[in-house]
Amino acid sequence: MQRKEMESLQLDRLRSTVKNVYENVPFYRKKFEELGIKSEDIKSLEDLTKLPFTIKKNLRDHYPFGLFAVSQEEVVRIHGSSGTSGKPTIVGYTAEDIEMWAEVVARSIVAAGGKKEDIFHNAYGYGLFTGGIGLHYGAEVLGATVVPMSGGNTERQITLIEDFKPRGICGTPSYMLNIAEKMKEKGIDPRQSSMEYGIFGAEPWSEEMRKRLEQTFHLKAVDIYGLSEIIGPGVSVECYEAQNGLHVQEDHFYIEVINPKTLEPVAEGEEGELVFTSLTKRALPIIRYRTGDISSITREKCTCGRTLTRMSRVKGRTDDMLIIRGVNVFPTEVERVLLQVENLVPHYQIHLIRKDAMDIAELHVEIDNNLYEKINGDLSDSQVTQLKLEIQSSLKSSCLVSMDIVFNSPKTIPRSEGKAIRVIDSRDKNVIGV
Repeated sequence: MQRKEMESLQLDRLRSTVKNVYENVPFYRKKFEELGIKSEDIKSLEDLTKLPFTIKKNLRDHYPFGLFAVSQEEVVRIHGSSGTSGKPTIVGYTAEDIEMWAEVVARSIVAAGGKKEDIFHNAYGYGLFTGGIGLHYGAEVLGATVVPMSGGNTERQITLIEDFKPRGICGTPSYMLNIAEKMKEKGIDPRQSSMEYGIFGAEPWSEEMRKRLEQTFHLKAVDIYGLSEIIGPGVSVECYEAQNGLHVQEDHFYIEVINPKTLEPVAEGEEGELVFTSLTKRALPIIRYRTGDISSITREKCTCGRTLTRMSRVKGRTDDMLIIRGVNVFPTEVERVLLQVENLVPHYQIHLIRKDAMDIAELHVEIDNNLYEKINGDLSDSQVTQLKLEIQSSLKSSCLVSMDIVFNSPKTIPRSEGKAIRVIDSRDKNVIGV
């Protein structure tokens, strides 16, 4: 679709959404009235900036159903965020919402290389989390054969991958590494599997992680993006051909990028916080939702032929950014360094601790079996010391940070069966899922 045609469609749908929330969601009506805005004031897409932002706290303050725009009788499903503490943010779906969601996920699977005749192995978790069911319904709409394995039970995952021979798979990148590790323990070469493409997301992951996954499984590793407050997975996805930015399903979701401090729009190509407005949702339409995710956008036509706006891969979240000895760093930047160091496995954790009234960051890493056996399990060996210096030097050079390195013996850092926990904050006894 050409840009002018897309923008015309977006404006029609935006005006309809604004009218809907003003008439049916007291929270938005009050916000609009405080700003002196009426639904008929939205005459162009530029007028969107007149509207108020929505934040996660607003959903929690109206828990569970206070932001719904339809009656309970019209809600056919409820999902929630996968937060580790407190009440989840609750989202609802009408039958039309489910149909739209399945359509954008089906589009996403096709963009990632999927076909109707595929067997599609789903290793995302099912339940309140939108990942598993979101990919499931999209694959069914496409016409693929879905294996609803969910997360966990890694031995059975491997058995079904070996026996059913899926062409596609989806899950978190950290869990895929867990599956690969178990395969190798069983004498199975992951590169010999039937899988040709993988749709990975639900956690930030680096280009180095992509390379590791593609080398490990001999497949195309494609990034998918979504969050429950907007719809779930399928908001955007990379294409199989280019893997150069995620195509936003912008006939359903309008994307902005703002400076998280000034709240003003940033220029195309400049990094900032992603903001989404739903254009076709009925149960829980949402206006200018601040995601906290850091990215940038481009409207240049992709080499695959799609004209959709593309967002860069998410660098991290505004609330996940760590300040280590005065330097800002995202865990994905640390991951990028570690995956280039030999004799390390791709599992790590950053521990934030307090020593003598000072905040200290410890980077826990794990050496591979080859080096562990070579040094007879002696983590004080000179080779380990040299490896520590190499990691510290790389972190200093690439991320401008200094961290204490703690080596662990093989298979002692927890493996993920869903979203990886990359940061452990022991200062206030909090766990941060990154």
